[in-house]
Amino acid sequence: MSDNQNKPQNNQEQDIHQLLKVRREKLAALQEAGKDPFVITSYDQTHHSEEAKKLYDAHEAELLAGRAPVNTDGMDEAAAREAVNADYNERRAIMDAKPIEVSLAGRMMFKRVMGKASFCNIRDLQGDIQVYVARDAIGEESYADFKKSDIGDIYGVKGFLFRTKTGEVSVHAESMTLLTKSLQILPEKFHGLTDTDMRYRQRYVDLIMNKESKDVFVKRSQIIKEIRNFLDGRDFMEVETPMLVSNAGGAAARPFDTHYNALDEDVKLRISLELYLKRLIVGGLERVYEIGRVFRNEGVDTRHNPEFTLMELYQAYTDYNGMMELTESMFRYLAEKVCGTTKISYNGIEIDLGKPFARLTMNDAIKKYAGIDFDTVATDEDAKKLAKEHHIEFEERHTKGDIINLFFEEYCEKELIQPTFIMDHPLAISPLTKKKPSDPEKVERFELFINTWEMCNAYSELNDPIDQRERFKLQDAAADAGDEEANHTDEDFLNALEIGMPPTGGIGYGIDRLVMLLTDSQAIRDVLLFPTLKSTGK
Repeated sequence: MSDNQNKPQNNQEQDIHQLLKVRREKLAALQEAGKDPFVITSYDQTHHSEEAKKLYDAHEAELLAGRAPVNTDGMDEAAAREAVNADYNERRAIMDAKPIEVSLAGRMMFKRVMGKASFCNIRDLQGDIQVYVARDAIGEESYADFKKSDIGDIYGVKGFLFRTKTGEVSVHAESMTLLTKSLQILPEKFHGLTDTDMRYRQRYVDLIMNKESKDVFVKRSQIIKEIRNFLDGRDFMEVETPMLVSNAGGAAARPFDTHYNALDEDVKLRISLELYLKRLIVGGLERVYEIGRVFRNEGVDTRHNPEFTLMELYQAYTDYNGMMELTESMFRYLAEKVCGTTKISYNGIEIDLGKPFARLTMNDAIKKYAGIDFDTVATDEDAKKLAKEHHIEFEERHTKGDIINLFFEEYCEKELIQPTFIMDHPLAISPLTKKKPSDPEKVERFELFINTWEMCNAYSELNDPIDQRERFKLQDAAADAGDEEANHTDEDFLNALEIGMPPTGGIGYGIDRLVMLLTDSQAIRDVLLFPTLKSTGK
């Protein structure tokens, strides 16, 4: 019984093995004939597919301006067909008299051989274009080689553009050059839940087979480019800071540990960009930002990956109100530039980035969605009693500020669909932030929520070195009590603050989550070219 169950799979494996063997034999034959594609070092690619189509459309509109479509009213079927053919031939003659010569290159995704003439589709960065391949046009030997080609082979095509009778702009090939022989077989279908893991592991195949996937990563690049353009317009300087650090601070996260052999020192991968960028503010670089990878030793889910792209920026002589204005303006700018509108759709829900973003304090949000006013809760014990009554899990070391944050996460985040600034967090969960002058239990901090997600985190930066040292002591105590995500005292950073940092606003944005929002992607792995995956066989 087991042999019969395995038979179809074994047959399939044998078929694939034979097909792969044939491809290698074809390559060997080409090499023996002096036509080895792998010795070709370059190809003169003058156009891409969509560019060529638009060029032809414009050329056609110019040459055929004023020419009315053929009128077949009152004709029988045969006469109508003859009239349409005659009109096509006339149009074709006009266009062929002034041809547009192109040289394209890409992967062959479809081939149909029909005796002395064939059609294929070539896929490049921009999309697909049909190619008409005739023996009389490219020569008998080249045509014979082309007929032996395989789906997945990469070709260079030189020829002129024309429109087929079905209306498709195509290339009439005058030469076909095999640039790369594909020795593997592309899947016929490369989407759906059953192939999700393979899409992430073999992203190169995913990009070939799924236009939607490629579009996401093209748009990701555009988003980062437009972020730089926006910040350049506000006189920010892009900088780079260390990835290997002795003290991984600036966020509540567990770092990755590694060892620096040359110095014989244990070091950590950075979890944030903050503390080094603030050093640069101390040094007089008044507006700085960095876009870079950070590493947090945490789990993987639809919104988290252990390594991800973070952007942090710091601006001297402003506060968290200035960061709110910058954030709202930047998100609106990105939506217009990348999506063409400030009204975007995520998972079928319209999100309006054009309206002024809502603003709520964290305590007011809890009061709105949970019915509890923490401004009237006096002590840590009172807060813990409320948590027990509402089945909110907490640790004994937690303070009122920690409990407030837990209530917010439980009751409020899921309600925040439209852009909302949540402001004025508890002091206990904000060790690097300035206190509110009007309420020393709170700090000048905000998080932007869209689609229930935290999109960024911003402060009026703490620049009092004495206060900062006391906050670090509390973080050290939390670490000693078992908090693996606590910050630790950073003496060099404190020394920088003692030299003097001006009043400063700072903010951090998760770029991957921003890309998810603007591309309507359901998981962070869909916007990371190579997401973290468990090694196969383990």
